[in-house]
Amino acid sequence: MSMAPRGSQQPSSQPRARKEDNEDAFMTLPDREIAGCISDIGIPFTIQDLQKPNPQQIQKVFEWLAELLMNTTREVVAPAMKAAADDLAGDDPDRIFTADTRDLMGFFVTLRRLLLECGIKDFTFQDLYKPTHPRLVKIFSYVINFIRFRESQTSVIDEYFNSTERTKAQIEELYNSNQEKEEMLQEMQRNRKNVEQAMRDKEKKNSELKARLLELKKGQEKVAEKLDRVKSEQSRLKQTLEDKQTQAINVRKEADKLRPYTQQSPAALETALRDLNANLTADKSEIDRLDRRTRALQTSTDTFTLLHGDVTGLTRLLEDLQTELKKEDEEASRATKHRDALSERTNNVLEIERQERILTKQLSKIQERTNNLRHGAETKAEEAKRRMESLKQTHSELGQERRKRGEEVERRRIRIEQTEKKMADLKENIDMEVQSAKEEYLKMESHIKLYITEMEQSLV
Repeated sequence: MSMAPRGSQQPSSQPRARKEDNEDAFMTLPDREIAGCISDIGIPFTIQDLQKPNPQQIQKVFEWLAELLMNTTREVVAPAMKAAADDLAGDDPDRIFTADTRDLMGFFVTLRRLLLECGIKDFTFQDLYKPTHPRLVKIFSYVINFIRFRESQTSVIDEYFNSTERTKAQIEELYNSNQEKEEMLQEMQRNRKNVEQAMRDKEKKNSELKARLLELKKGQEKVAEKLDRVKSEQSRLKQTLEDKQTQAINVRKEADKLRPYTQQSPAALETALRDLNANLTADKSEIDRLDRRTRALQTSTDTFTLLHGDVTGLTRLLEDLQTELKKEDEEASRATKHRDALSERTNNVLEIERQERILTKQLSKIQERTNNLRHGAETKAEEAKRRMESLKQTHSELGQERRKRGEEVERRRIRIEQTEKKMADLKENIDMEVQSAKEEYLKMESHIKLYITEMEQSLV
């Protein structure tokens, strides 16, 4: 019962091993070619070094290949390995892991990932510390074939690498532009807050000025009404004063006319004089009253002049306030424009973010396409391997068929030579027979001629 599974597994493992051997045989390069390729990359390497490998030299070759293909050396992985050792061992990491061991372990992981991409899936530490000739031939052959394949696809790799770099640069540029736009947006938002605060302060001041302006307008209207009343009163008083002066002049004229008549009667004159004195006193008192009234009116006029100056100043202040209001309106319109510009900038930022998302999607599509192309290249490589195997099989079949046909051709050539020899013998015999027939013909012809000659002679 224990032999049955082994018997069932043996046929399946043998074709797999045979297939792997065929793949290794297909990918394996000659020792001379491997040594030449390693020497070409800058490391002196001979066939004896490959057949009798030295671990230090082999590690140096592997390190050179890793630096060539992945730009990675022990010095590159040393900081990361030291940091990991510090996390694990604390202050004294060299007590557990030495620096060379750490760096070699990190380099081994990187090298294993590289060789896994090259097709070597069983790379171990044994290949670094105790390398053997068959393993090195296999590993170096796969790596050299990978390098050749990469060199054959350099244009495609460079194209996609340049495209990726351009996309990265464009994304970085858009990111920087986005950062600048965000800073501008934040600055504009801060300015917007300041402008809004200034607008609120100016609106408050504007409302206060409007209230003050309304009060001043009401005061101006009251002062104008009072000024109109005072002016009308002044004109009336002036007219009254002129009338009184005219009456006084008329009275003096009448007195001058009556003066000759009053000189005739002293009693009458005394009476007239008393009347005139009374009238004069009354007129003087009236004149004094009118003078006082005139002075009062003059004082009122001066007051009204001052009030008129104040009203004029208030008018100018109102004009200045109107100018300030216009400026406030202009600033409000400018703030509206800034608000519109801010909204436009916000829309631009949103548009840039949308473009960034689109470019990110394009980058993901390009990466996906690159992965698809890489997968397609791997598929084509596998297809080429299978085709090469089928071509090898076809070549072997054609070789066998060619050998069979060569043997058949050789047999036919021998037969042809024998036939040609027989034909040559037959031709020689035929030529001899023809020659003998010609001789017989000549003999017969001479006999016939002789016979004809004899018959002619006999007839004569």
